Amino acid sequence: MKPHKPSRAPQGRRKDSPKRGLLLLGGLVGLALLAVAFVAGAQSNSGSSPSQALPSVSSGDEAQPAIDLARRVADDPAALGAVDAPVVLVEYADYRCPFCGVLSRETLPELISDYVESGQLRIEWRDNPIFGEQSVMVAVAAHAAGEQGLFWEYNTAVYASAPETGHLEIDRDKVLDYAREIGVPDLAQFEADLLDPVLFQRVQLNAQEAQQIGVSSVPSVVINDVAIAGAQPLQVFRDVIDEQLRLADQ
Repeated sequence: MKPHKPSRAPQGRRKDSPKRGLLLLGGLVGLALLAVAFVAGAQSNSGSSPSQALPSVSSGDEAQPAIDLARRVADDPAALGAVDAPVVLVEYADYRCPFCGVLSRETLPELISDYVESGQLRIEWRDNPIFGEQSVMVAVAAHAAGEQGLFWEYNTAVYASAPETGHLEIDRDKVLDYAREIGVPDLAQFEADLLDPVLFQRVQLNAQEAQQIGVSSVPSVVINDVAIAGAQPLQVFRDVIDEQLRLADQ
């Protein structure tokens, strides 16, 4: 699909410092630690019911105290849509999850066309790399592309190449191939950012948020305070978004 994203200025570059070498080493160590932590809890979701309760998120007939997961950060490269949109869809996903690929290819383009472009919906990405070291690697790579204003193009390219079953195999060469495919302008900077501990921490914080609210499978989506587990049919998402828009108008 053609990538969609709102107009926004690329994030400013971080300045190098004498500590850069130590930080890069820290990034490598961080990758190993993150991979060990995530792979231990790896699960996938293919047939969950459309509404599945997550701690502190209301869902279905059983409601729990709602929390607002939306960050609404202006110029967030990992977000699509107006910062003040009445409905926010937060997606917790792993780039190596085949069902996340289905959601990316079949559902999100329709939601972007019907709701994001009209200002009704904002989509915010959250990394939840539960399938190990390769998942962490590609998650960091997407944020590295985002540093040059191409997060969603990278995200789309990865899922476009993902298999319908099984886990996408990722290595450094493939990570770089995606960057070339979408036209990342500064490939040297992209390669350096693959080892940036700031980007590792960004992935880690997203994963920690997922763990804190009880997300143990991917994809998991929260629309305002309604949880949807798995790659459900498009109409399930439409129904929840329409209901949330109705409530916002009251």
